Order: sequence, then C-alpha cells, then structure tokens
Amino acid sequence: MPVQRMERLDALMRRVLGDAVPRLLQSCDVESARITVTGVHTGKDLRNATVRVSVYGDEPLRVKALNILNKNARHFQDAISREMRLRCTPRLRFVADVSLEKGDRVLSILSKLENGERDPKADALDEIPRFSPPQRPVFEPV
Repeated sequence: MPVQRMERLDALMRRVLGDAVPRLLQSCDVESARITVTGVHTGKDLRNATVRVSVYGDEPLRVKALNILNKNARHFQDAISREMRLRCTPRLRFVADVSLEKGDRVLSILSKLENGERDPKADALDEIPRFSPPQRPVFEPV
C-alpha cells in the first residue's frame, strides 16, 4: 500500500476514534474529556493498529484509562467498521503517548534557562565523571 494511503487511513481512524471516545466511555468512571487520541499507526497488513492516547492527569488515572480503553477495544473496532469501509477491521491496542509531557518538560527547561534559573536535575549531570580517552604510552627512542 502506498504511504499516502496508509497516512490517510491512520488519520481517518484517528478522527473516528476521537469521536467515539466520548460516546463509548459515558458509563465509565474516567472522564472522556481527559482522553485525547493523538495518533494511530496501522500495520501494513491492516490487521493490527496501535492507538496512541494522551491522558490528562496523574499516573494512576493514566493506567486506569488505558485499561478501560483496552477492555473496550472491541467497541471501538465496531465504531471503525461502521464508519469506514475496510476489508478487515484492525485489532486495536491502546498505548500512552508521553510526547506531550516530554515537550512540556523541554519547554519548561528552556523557559528556566531564559530566566537565568538552573534546573536541579541538570546540576546532577555535573557529578557524572566525564569520559577521558585512555592515555597512550609514550615510547622514547633508545
């Protein structure tokens, strides 16, 4: 399958799943507003798809939301099969997307550097011994 077609398919699945999250998670004890579908990657054989989701909240809430999403994966597959025409509906696996948190961390470090503040975690790097190349023996002529 050409790359453009796979990218369009992933984008369409992302949109369908993003619309399905609030509908299908109404009865669950996790607010669907905290869950954002950030990306979908479908395998070349269209049998499996990895769905990256970002969950706003702490770690226990993220784990709980991922468990609920993975338990209800069949309902999301049904939503995909209703909305899209595919030969086979891919089996979904939901994983946490931490790229937004990493980006926030980088931005906070950059803003601290702009203001002249130092990051305590960056100071810990000063304690790491630096690599020095091994000294070669010097041979003197006899």
